[in-house]
Amino acid sequence: MFDKLLIANRGAIACRILRTLRALDVKGVAVYSEADAASLHIQQADEAHSLGEGPAAQTYLVVEKILRIARETGAKAIHPGYGFLSENAAFAEACEAAGIAFVGPTPEQLRVFGLKHTARALAKQRGVPMLEGTELLDSLSDALGAAEQVGYPVMLKSTAGGGGIGMRVCRSTAELAEAFDAVKRLGQNNFSDSGVFIEKYIERARHLEVQVFGDGAGDVIALGVRDCSVQRRNQKVLEETPAPNLPAGMVEALCEAAITLAKAIDYRSAGTVEFVYDAEAQRFYFLEVNTRLQVEHGVTEQVWGVDLVRWMIELAAGDLPPLAELAKTLKPSGHSIQARVYAEDPGRDFQPSPGLLTAASFPAADGKALRVDTWVEAGCEIPPYFDPMIAKVITWAPSREEARQALDEALGDTLLYGVETNRDYLRQILAFTPFASGNPWTRCLEGLSYKANTFEVISAGTQTTVQDFPGRLGYWAVGVPPSGPMDSRTLRMGNALLGNAEDAAGLEITMSGPILRFNTDAVVAVTGAEIPLKLDDVPQPMSTALFIPAGSTLTIGTIAGAGARSYLCVRGGLQVPEYLGSKSTFTLGQFGGHGGRALRAGDVLHLAPLTDSSAGATLAAELCSALPAVREIRVIYGPHGAPEYFTEGYIERFFATDWEVHFNSSRTGVRLIGPKPEWVRESGGEAGLHPSNIHDNPYAIGAVDFTGDMPVILGPDGPSLGGFVCPVTIIEADLWQLGQLKAGDKLRFVPVDVLTARQLAKAADAECASLTPAAVVATPVKLQSPIVLDIGEADSRLVARLSGDTHLLLEIGAPELDLVLRFRGHALMQALEAKGLDGVIDLTPGIRSLQVHYQPETLPLAVLLETVAGLWDAVCAAQDLKVPSRIVHLPLSWDDPACQLAIEKYMTTVRKDAPWCPSNLEFIRRINDLPNLDEVYRTVFEASYLVMGLGDVYLGAPVATPL
Repeated sequence: MFDKLLIANRGAIACRILRTLRALDVKGVAVYSEADAASLHIQQADEAHSLGEGPAAQTYLVVEKILRIARETGAKAIHPGYGFLSENAAFAEACEAAGIAFVGPTPEQLRVFGLKHTARALAKQRGVPMLEGTELLDSLSDALGAAEQVGYPVMLKSTAGGGGIGMRVCRSTAELAEAFDAVKRLGQNNFSDSGVFIEKYIERARHLEVQVFGDGAGDVIALGVRDCSVQRRNQKVLEETPAPNLPAGMVEALCEAAITLAKAIDYRSAGTVEFVYDAEAQRFYFLEVNTRLQVEHGVTEQVWGVDLVRWMIELAAGDLPPLAELAKTLKPSGHSIQARVYAEDPGRDFQPSPGLLTAASFPAADGKALRVDTWVEAGCEIPPYFDPMIAKVITWAPSREEARQALDEALGDTLLYGVETNRDYLRQILAFTPFASGNPWTRCLEGLSYKANTFEVISAGTQTTVQDFPGRLGYWAVGVPPSGPMDSRTLRMGNALLGNAEDAAGLEITMSGPILRFNTDAVVAVTGAEIPLKLDDVPQPMSTALFIPAGSTLTIGTIAGAGARSYLCVRGGLQVPEYLGSKSTFTLGQFGGHGGRALRAGDVLHLAPLTDSSAGATLAAELCSALPAVREIRVIYGPHGAPEYFTEGYIERFFATDWEVHFNSSRTGVRLIGPKPEWVRESGGEAGLHPSNIHDNPYAIGAVDFTGDMPVILGPDGPSLGGFVCPVTIIEADLWQLGQLKAGDKLRFVPVDVLTARQLAKAADAECASLTPAAVVATPVKLQSPIVLDIGEADSRLVARLSGDTHLLLEIGAPELDLVLRFRGHALMQALEAKGLDGVIDLTPGIRSLQVHYQPETLPLAVLLETVAGLWDAVCAAQDLKVPSRIVHLPLSWDDPACQLAIEKYMTTVRKDAPWCPSNLEFIRRINDLPNLDEVYRTVFEASYLVMGLGDVYLGAPVATPL
């Protein structure tokens, strides 16, 4: 047996061959185009080598590259798989000349059967039944004369064609004249052979094929008959074995004809003899021979209990037992069906759908009843260069009907998202009468009308994203924000209006909306800021359940008045896979929603099947958000205020000011224009140069964060950790207002107490659930210290600060960088985690702080404070604190262009005189009193760092300090 074999292919077949190599204890060498860098076959191989960039002509078809890699790696054999070089006689000869075994037929056999006209000649010589046809045709006039003799309709074929390419049905002289040059060009462009011939066309033909295997010494066996009649444009879609509903003796006759043909040239290795079967006349005719492993070989393996790839490799190595002995052990059992899953859009004439596969899961395979041959996982990019097949899903069962039902169930349990696939189309074929009854023919799919529960994005709008409520909770500790709707109230009410679950995903529309074409009936509602709606150019009302007939176009215009965001809800919700527990899009992290990004023209989104088409329900006018000239947003004072950080006078001015929204605002944060703060200190001390600086602590969504002298309301995509003070935090019931702020809007902060904030939150929840207006009188309160707990002293001091009505910020010791403080903060977090308190949503550590995100109705503040105080005493009493650690080596980029661009953007849109502008490196040199930038480089790259915390919008960017 070979010790090492190279697979000159990609995708599912490369993974399939590697699976057999592992069973044979043979090392597998993979080759790949850079477009396939994420393919599973690269991960599964013992070694993998790049063929460079580009399509097949520059990679998988370059013989010199493949042979060079084979020689350099010491591979003793090459398995070509199917497609690409698998039937290339010159490649087989080149392998043999290099002393490398070609796992397949001989070069001469590849030539004889590689061209359809020579294969027909051999079949005719051996008495295999054939359709009436011609030799190669020299001219159109010869073709027209031959067609008259054969009789229309005829099939015009490229002699070197394959995969359905170079085949055209012609029903008249006009159609033949039109197709002749086109088919010749297809043959030349795809197979470097422009030869064509004519064959009689059978209207309701079945496509049957016999799997053969020869030892190259005259012995050939046949492994039953496959039915590959379910085709789309001559491309197979479903395959099965045994072929259903054949008359007695037909299987034996087909196998005998196939063996006769293969024995005629002492065929070697696996091959397939294909036939056209006329069901009405109950006669078969030779079609062609495929001198390679077929895509559908898996169904034969499942029924016959063989491994054709293993046989091919063992034969090439000289280790295969005699076929006569193998034949004695072979007996077919049951029925197997295969579905080819493609990245293509059946709703748009099956155009390929390359792109990022953001979710991929298949039902668990068991080797017999269910087999999945695939090369993809979530994160794979489907390239535009190659055949778009993603997977082959194969079922086996004792009966055909059981296998059919099992395949439908397996496809139903298959999740593929990010690109469009034919999964639903395959399920519709399985239920389609010609297939379900076991009587398909090659053009039967022309009678299947595909139904898609989707809508297409014709135009995407300014920024349209998928969001759900409450978003992505539980990951704040590692820097993953909740995302979710910027205006959660509006989305929740839209879902309630349609009878959806509260967490159903919808579209968040920012300023200018999309144009959507629906491929299925749907019921939708658009809520939020007033925005023009038109259904097939007819104006429609907002905040109303609207019935959308299949084929209609919904145009969502541009917000002209108050507000910034509207929401499109669909009955049943958008069918988007969850990522970290939510369907919400986090564009900065490039995950969640649809492809981790805002929608683009050409996107297709899926809907749940519509079971209730009732429409007309409307939100009460009192529930449609009023957006006055100056918005009043209610806040809890804290966590940082006067006199620790700000003067008392400035805090008064802060609440008296009508703040203006800055143009540079987004889901990350809403910047505000207003009076410059008055600080009570000159700098941030150890934490930084500016008095707004503190050692990094966790933020709450809705915290008003002073980045220098400019306040920013942190949004749902905002940072989890930062080094700036926050004087107020928006209460939970008013967070929705962030979504309706845009540049130039005015707002005023109104302080309330926690009790009032919770009453407002419960009233808001009740409104969203019942769609009944609720009123809670909220009067402003006199400011009180945000500190609600202050125990211990020195490095054992713990201060608890209110950060809104659902967050508690715990600060430890003095405002200095101290490992003991960090360790105690970590120990406190572990102690709280061990408690498993109901109502705790997140525990997020900072440098010398810990934030608790909690649900006050489940975990009252008083109970939380009592628990924290008790645990803190135990932490401080501990003499030894240990934290598991490891050394991680990370690449660093010096003066990275992306950093330069970020600084340039910051200077343009935020603040041009920040101390780190225009050069962050120069800033580091200056504050560390280093003589030059070379010393900065040396210090940065030679240091070891201790990670003190994780967070920020960079998804886990470490806050580290040099050791």
